[in-house]
Amino acid sequence: MGEVLLKHSRVGKRALPIPAAVKVQITGSTVTVKGPRGESSLDLRPEVTLEQKDGELRVLPVPGEPKGGQFQGLTRALLGNMVEGVEKGFKRSLDFRGVGYRAELNGQQLKMTVGLSHTVTLEIPKQVSAKVETIDQAGMKYPRLHLESHEKQILGQIASRIRSVRPPEPYKGKGVRYTGEQVREKAGKTGKK
Repeated sequence: MGEVLLKHSRVGKRALPIPAAVKVQITGSTVTVKGPRGESSLDLRPEVTLEQKDGELRVLPVPGEPKGGQFQGLTRALLGNMVEGVEKGFKRSLDFRGVGYRAELNGQQLKMTVGLSHTVTLEIPKQVSAKVETIDQAGMKYPRLHLESHEKQILGQIASRIRSVRPPEPYKGKGVRYTGEQVREKAGKTGKK
């Protein structure tokens, strides 16, 4: 056939600087990252290797692996999220817009009243901390749920799950939306004149 060309990912070949507050430990094919906000670990794919020197991490494709370049970029992005998460953490907020919409926290259980015939209860993962505050905007009060975690993927999954219970509808804008999310409103039907 011919020799396999070793391709490098644009994202993957950049070195990942390790902040002073973060400790990285490589054990076999497992990488553990510890910082002030928590600890995360990742099992490396066999197509990539990791090199740590001079306060930086480099992800390198294994020579001869045709998919090494693909997993190089993915691994670099995942490690970057882990380092940022254990150092600074990630935040996400959701607004409950609608008459009678409520969000209540009881430990790690979130009870939502969002215009359905029943109250929806979701379990918040233990890696995610949550709190509810009431926002008063131009005389309208609505609950805002703040989520915070060092695990970006888990935070995004639970935020998406909460929003999917009642996504914002385009006519009156009622529903659960991310804070700052723009909902495009449609004009309603008009009667015959």
